[in-house]
Amino acid sequence: MPRNYLHILDMTREEAHAALKRAKVLKEGDVRTKLLDGKTVILIFEKASTRTRVSFEIGVRHLGGQTVFLTQHESQLGRNEPLKDTARVLSRYADALVVRTFGQEKLETLVKWGSIPVVNALTDQHHPCQVMSDVLAMYERTPDLPSLKVGWVGDGNNMAHSWIESAQLFGFELVLACPAGYTPDPGILAAAKAAGARVTLTADPAAAARDADYLTTDVWASMGQESEQQRREVAFEGYQLNSRLLSLAKPGCKVMHCLPAHRGEEISEEVFEMNADMIFDEAENRLHMQKAILEWVFEAL
Repeated sequence: MPRNYLHILDMTREEAHAALKRAKVLKEGDVRTKLLDGKTVILIFEKASTRTRVSFEIGVRHLGGQTVFLTQHESQLGRNEPLKDTARVLSRYADALVVRTFGQEKLETLVKWGSIPVVNALTDQHHPCQVMSDVLAMYERTPDLPSLKVGWVGDGNNMAHSWIESAQLFGFELVLACPAGYTPDPGILAAAKAAGARVTLTADPAAAARDADYLTTDVWASMGQESEQQRREVAFEGYQLNSRLLSLAKPGCKVMHCLPAHRGEEISEEVFEMNADMIFDEAENRLHMQKAILEWVFEAL
């Protein structure tokens, strides 16, 4: 039975902590292995990408494997072949799929009909590899994760969902400030709370920022939502991570962003540049965290 990584909670608490520690070792030692020697990972990207594609391609090579990159325009994905057929064919060619797409149900179809591991490189519902990389950036600075308060300011999107699940796994307090109509999936929020996660949803950005150890955000309009840009700018007024909001946080609070950033919208130029070391550490961590996730997928952890 292949191991799949579709969302944060596919790992147990113990496995997630082990993956964090392993990623830190891989990063600090600039480690190369032969785990994937002779293996091929197919990257299927229906959404554009810079960091995700490059970090996965290089990460697979650091583990001794090779990649094949496909977009919907270069394969039957763009010609309406049933996804279940694609899953069965690719399972006979390769050893794993890394998929960046729209609906989470596409990943679930690939898992159901395929016979090789599937890794979520982003869907509209979850972005687990990014948030695990962000948690790694926190872990590098403050290993006692349960002692932390993290504030999310902005859209209740795929990143927010993965942050909610990571709060459940790692035990830190999470306060999400989202405007009305842009809140996270209530089912994901309720499940995390039922499991004991310290997660609070509010409409007040100040509540998320107050006494926070880390503050984080994402763009107001993600890929596929460009037509909503003007409406979202109105809805998200007052939800910018700026010096005023940062002043409510703990001294030394770090600001995170998954990139790309729209300076002047969800984050001010000043706050971005003040926290550039943290933000680009998150980006670098994609490479090492994803290697650790692949090790877990191939049961090497």
